[in-house]
Amino acid sequence: MTSTAHPSSLATAHAPSPATAHASAPTAATSPSPTTAATTAATPDTPPATPAVLRTAAGRATLGGVGLVLAGAVTVQFGSAVAALLFPRAGALGTVALRVTFAAVLLLVVTRPRLRGHTRADWAVVVGYGLALGGMNVLFYQAIDRIPLGAAVTLEVLGPLLLSVVASRRAASLLWAGLALMGVYLLGRGGFGRLDAAGVAFALGAGAMWAAYIVGSARAGARFPRLDALAIAMTVAVLVSLPLGIGSAGATLLEPGVLALGLAIAVMSSGIPYALELLALRRLPAATFAVLTSLSPALAALAGYLVLDQGLTPLQCAAIALVVAASAGAVRTGGR
Repeated sequence: MTSTAHPSSLATAHAPSPATAHASAPTAATSPSPTTAATTAATPDTPPATPAVLRTAAGRATLGGVGLVLAGAVTVQFGSAVAALLFPRAGALGTVALRVTFAAVLLLVVTRPRLRGHTRADWAVVVGYGLALGGMNVLFYQAIDRIPLGAAVTLEVLGPLLLSVVASRRAASLLWAGLALMGVYLLGRGGFGRLDAAGVAFALGAGAMWAAYIVGSARAGARFPRLDALAIAMTVAVLVSLPLGIGSAGATLLEPGVLALGLAIAVMSSGIPYALELLALRRLPAATFAVLTSLSPALAALAGYLVLDQGLTPLQCAAIALVVAASAGAVRTGGR
């Protein structure tokens, strides 16, 4: 997300991305991104017997899909790193307000969601989805204002990882949970105790909101067509984040330079990743897509190092690698 907002696409929340943002994921970390439900439904089934020439083309398409997913994930995490550069001027709350607002405007223009014909229950579900989306973004930006980006994403991903383990109900899932806990323990041995306690709490809170976002996206996606639920939810997220941003940054949000950087962050964290995900999901199975997005903590650490000069010790790198492996393993286990 983050998201994606992963949250982690015009779909990642941080995230997730997340605009995240990285949006209609049916299950925990095994689910596709916000755009998955809309794309997979329109994808024809693969015929039982595929000629050799088509298998080659499919292999190339899969390789291209992998590249698209990785490019989108890199853009999301570097968008978060660029967002941190705006914190000294607009603050974390002002930055997330700009990111979410611009992302919502882009989504509304692209999707033009239909607002009529929905029940009160439909609206309750999509509003809850939007509150989770807004909370995820606000908490994540508060986290990366206090602790390194790689550590924040590593802690945040524990939310959807735990959801995946619980939803799977398989014995192997306990192995992945144990591996993730080992990674967190190593992160502590590598300097976790020196991390700001509030930043750690915000990152864990963002992870909990990410898990709620995944559940909400599945429910809202079943009630609203295409990306309508995401567009409406992002608008609800604006109602959460914008008042906080105005209260924190005030007129600073209207400065041309701040607005321009806020738009760039929204495009990097939402617009570009969502577009790339739409293309990738036409070429990749949802499970493969989800495994690739498990690389988020490692990519976040790389972005933090290159953009923000946030170095990590070898022990911390090993901790992140364990969490990535646990997340990917949980995805594969849950998809069987």
